Amino acid sequence: MKAFYSILFLMVLIVSCNGQTTKMNTQPYTNALVDESSPYLLQHAHNPVDWYPWNEQTLKKAQEEGKLLIISIGYSACHWCHVMEHESFEDQEVARLMNERFINIKVDREERPDIDQVYMNAVQLMQQRGGWPLNCIALPDGKPVWGGTYFPKGQWMEQINQVANFYEERPQDMIEYAEKLAAGIQQSELVAYNNSDAIFSWQDLDNMLEPWSKQFDYKEGGANRSPKFPIPKNYTFLMRYAHLKKDQLISDYVQLTLEKMAFGGIYDQVGGGFARYSTDELWKIPHFEKMLYDNAQLVSLYSEAYSCFGEDMYKEVVEQTLAFIERELSHENGAFYSALDADSEGVEGKFYVWKKEELKSLLDDDYSLFAKYYNINSKGFWEYGNYILLKDQTDEAFCEKEKIDLGTLKVKVKSWQRQLLSEREERIRPALDDKSLTSWNALMCKAYTDAYLALGRKGYLNKALKNAAFIIDKQWRSDNSLWHSYKDGKSSINAFLEDYAFTIEAFIRLYQATFDEQWLSQAQVLTDYCKTHFYDSQSGMFYFTSDEDAPLVARKMEINDNVIPASSSVMANNLFVLGQLLNDSDYLNMAKVQLNNIKNDMPSYGSGYSNWANLMLKQVAPFYEIAIVGTDALEKSMDLQENYQPNSLILGSDKESDLPLLKNKMIAGQTTIYICQNKSCQLPTTDIKQAFELMP
Repeated sequence: MKAFYSILFLMVLIVSCNGQTTKMNTQPYTNALVDESSPYLLQHAHNPVDWYPWNEQTLKKAQEEGKLLIISIGYSACHWCHVMEHESFEDQEVARLMNERFINIKVDREERPDIDQVYMNAVQLMQQRGGWPLNCIALPDGKPVWGGTYFPKGQWMEQINQVANFYEERPQDMIEYAEKLAAGIQQSELVAYNNSDAIFSWQDLDNMLEPWSKQFDYKEGGANRSPKFPIPKNYTFLMRYAHLKKDQLISDYVQLTLEKMAFGGIYDQVGGGFARYSTDELWKIPHFEKMLYDNAQLVSLYSEAYSCFGEDMYKEVVEQTLAFIERELSHENGAFYSALDADSEGVEGKFYVWKKEELKSLLDDDYSLFAKYYNINSKGFWEYGNYILLKDQTDEAFCEKEKIDLGTLKVKVKSWQRQLLSEREERIRPALDDKSLTSWNALMCKAYTDAYLALGRKGYLNKALKNAAFIIDKQWRSDNSLWHSYKDGKSSINAFLEDYAFTIEAFIRLYQATFDEQWLSQAQVLTDYCKTHFYDSQSGMFYFTSDEDAPLVARKMEINDNVIPASSSVMANNLFVLGQLLNDSDYLNMAKVQLNNIKNDMPSYGSGYSNWANLMLKQVAPFYEIAIVGTDALEKSMDLQENYQPNSLILGSDKESDLPLLKNKMIAGQTTIYICQNKSCQLPTTDIKQAFELMP
């Protein structure tokens, strides 16, 4: 076994990115991916590699032929996935080796996050890091034995040959290793029931924040390292914590981060919307792919920040980003597409960057001011004569420095954006991933609702309602389960916990925006479905996959929050809110048990538990239920939204309601507000100002 571990260690070393591109053979090929709907799989449908989709037939073929599996996982907007395809998977020599010695499976990680979880976990256990493309070799039964991310052609061929040779020469050693690795995967991120009392305190949150805050960049915002990812739930929690704890240092850090992200190249200064992450510490150089899930969450974050801080810039980011979503990621049926590629014409970022000469030609007399505003200088220079547009000061500071009126500047900026956007539309566009995922659509549905509640624009609510109708019409099945994916009129793939969690969250938010109780009913139906098909009674947690799904190497729980919050943390928050709205003690107890289960892990990884920390805030700070009844209930609700109160829940009705907190509270001829805590309500008031005073 020592020899085997040595070989594995050598093969999972971090590789360099200096592979040489092989001249591609242009002869067309067709493999089994040609019948798939995923844009990512279809990108590989004409590789000479004999790719198969992940299904029962493919796994059976591997077992019958006794061949190892190569499981290659990526997504359509992944730059290094494209690089490895061009260097290796389009190369006949590589394809010949892979086809002779392996059964080759391509997986779209966005379509099958359950498969991605298992093999990402395996690679992380083997080499302490992961990423995409994710490439694993597994036994015919799917148990992984080797893995890594991007490999240049020569290294790829050498290493997969070594693994195949080892399997032929010492299969039992490889099988024993695979069993041990599979056991590690099965145990990773599984949560046990915590028998201690479920008691939460500010100290618990402070214990999490103290080591986490050492990683804050107090100069440029975000984390004090590169690359920098915008992780919206982190800043949502920190904003709420700072407000409730009256912590000015944390509040300033959140505002700094929001400003720096909006100023940087990671934000599309011309067309709105955020790229996936920044490759540097200054938010300057983005990895140019634009993902629906990032932009949905960032719209929600900046909407809440506008309610909290009242900065006009936050409102502008919301408006411009939603304009981008409407223009480039929206289907007429209300669905939202998944992503835009980082590359166009085979070059990363080409669609988004500018050369000085073309800017001078376009802007004429305005070029000098534009160049100062967007840093067409050494600060904005990227490579090959290209500039990334970015800002380094507020509009007010810029106007003071340049002796220009703020109103005049804003008119000019809008004109510049329109002019450059029109010019950019003539370029060859990045590829669009036009599948629609239920989970990501629900995030966007919530984002539009959040924007409506913060900015008061009815059109945003209409977009949210249209998307919710799409989810119900196309993704909701007769047994109250959901589909995960939709494309070209076809719904497919049994939904995962993330689909239910984000849809429930979006429907709860829609209820708060409309007071239409159908959204609570739908959320309750989906929650009860999850209790039946995803719930683990021993731990009190939820699995990521349904009990009706075909088993993988491990049935995982998704616990750690990341660029998308963990489906388990979203469900726990949902259970708390629904429990309050419906007076359901089972829901409330489930949320408390789940939070208690992970409480002791939170100090070790603050960034990975920030959405759990949002739930803990509801336990340790005063939490208010705001019940509004009467003909003007919705109008009063919008007035109340103007006062930032993150630890509250608004519900209401313009008629008699059976919801416990609304029942028998209607007073004829007036609209009344009840401020309640733990279902105990103070005397009603009709005055908004007085209602605020009842929530110190």
